[in-house]
Amino acid sequence: MGRDKQINTFSRFARVSRETIISLTEYEEMLIRANNKLNLIGKSTVSDIWERHFLDSVQVIDFIDKNSNRIVDLGSGAGFPGLVLAIVSKNQKMPLKVLLIEKSPKKTQFLNEVINQLKLDARVLNMNIFDKNYSLDSEVITARAFKPLEKIFELIHNKATNWKKIFIFLGKTGRYELVQASKSWDIKYKQRVSVTSNDSIVIEVNKLKKK
Repeated sequence: MGRDKQINTFSRFARVSRETIISLTEYEEMLIRANNKLNLIGKSTVSDIWERHFLDSVQVIDFIDKNSNRIVDLGSGAGFPGLVLAIVSKNQKMPLKVLLIEKSPKKTQFLNEVINQLKLDARVLNMNIFDKNYSLDSEVITARAFKPLEKIFELIHNKATNWKKIFIFLGKTGRYELVQASKSWDIKYKQRVSVTSNDSIVIEVNKLKKK
């Protein structure tokens, strides 16, 4: 799909303003420039940024309570979904602060450059969340292309407090991972087929307890 069609598809799905598209275009340009050095996204997806990354990220925005005031994004990498949600929520006047957690110093620098240029209500913590004695205190937690599902659950169980929803983006092995994780965890969740791939799912976890 050509870039213009991707942008049109994104606009129709997300129902965003022209200002949001302008901000995302700036983000896209920064991402492409930085990608050669930082390997932020796969080279095969550079021509599909609006669909593979922006649309994929924004699909959870309607399931976040409009009064939620904070999101923690685990392993943000190039900023998905965290930065996309920060851009869209800013233009929708949602009072959403986004905390991006990223262990790579170079990727952290890139994320900060985007935040500063677009004046987003977001900040980055440069850390390996598994190594640090850090409490994840947030109503909403997101994870995309981060870690295997059981590792994410273990992390949430050990470090997260006061959370209400966890959005986890899962690829082709997602359904199998979910079945396997269910052997060790009592999980209350909603499962949705990804808008960008019938092979992928997004789960919204509302309750998590170790068996």
